[in-house]
Amino acid sequence: MSFGAAFDLIRGEVERGRMPVAILGVADASGVLALDAFGSVDGRAATTGDFVPVFSVTKPLVGLAVLRALERGLLGLQDPLQGVLPEFGRGREDVVRLVHLLTHTAGIVEPALDAPEGLSAALLAPGRDFAAGTVSRYSSVAFEGARVMLEAATGRGFEELVAEVGTLVSPEVRFTFDADVDPLPIVETAENGLDWARFAALRHPGAGVYTRAADLLALGQSLLAGDGRIVHPGTLAASLRPQTAGLPKLEPYPVERGQDWGLTWNVRHSDPALLERGLYGHGGWAGCEWWMYPELGLTFVLLTNRPALGSHGWDASRLHNAVASGV
Repeated sequence: MSFGAAFDLIRGEVERGRMPVAILGVADASGVLALDAFGSVDGRAATTGDFVPVFSVTKPLVGLAVLRALERGLLGLQDPLQGVLPEFGRGREDVVRLVHLLTHTAGIVEPALDAPEGLSAALLAPGRDFAAGTVSRYSSVAFEGARVMLEAATGRGFEELVAEVGTLVSPEVRFTFDADVDPLPIVETAENGLDWARFAALRHPGAGVYTRAADLLALGQSLLAGDGRIVHPGTLAASLRPQTAGLPKLEPYPVERGQDWGLTWNVRHSDPALLERGLYGHGGWAGCEWWMYPELGLTFVLLTNRPALGSHGWDASRLHNAVASGV
């Protein structure tokens, strides 16, 4: 295998200033094949061991914790959110269920990512975007609902359960919501409408994890191996079934993107930009990417720190194609 093209691509993005820093890693069943860090921010050179805020890559980590509760019979996909949060959905005649929360089909009105009113208040705000299960629109606040259901079912805090997803792979793997890990800073947050201090204080269940490249690679290896340390292989397979096929898909993930949502996973089965479409994973707001290629036996992670990279000309499909063709 040779992933020089992928690493050259990311090195070039850092050198031309599109990404202030970048950490890229690739692994297969045998271990980490390549891992390197590029660039600096605020005078601090990036290293492969740095923690980085991964934003929406948090969602599948929470999703794995939910899948573990489903396996134990503590939760059901058809369980209604109102069953544990009766004050939710006043004035809505539809029923929002756990499966809707995990597949971006709940129709909850989406607040700003830093939710000035707080996540609980945002979740309970009146009104709806659409009837549950009829449309797909990307949602982070839905994971506040998933958090409530997960904690009620297990009697444990969701942060502990997400951390457990990592330690079950290895005691060294860490997924945390605590900024005391000294993460690399995200640049241009205010310019992109995010109050960083307010956001960090939310410990957002849809966007709040800090982690390292090696941690996501280790979890990706475990999932690819189907070793059952996190969930049964059949459970993982079920979570990858497209749940939004045939539904209208609204921005930022319209039908033309050629993807569906599984149970928190982004399944890009017909993405016209990709050479290899047998993949699942997730991206994050500041440019992070974490993907598994089961047919290639490969996982890769990119950690970087500039919001809305697409508006600066970055096309992540180029990295996908460079990685997949390195096999």
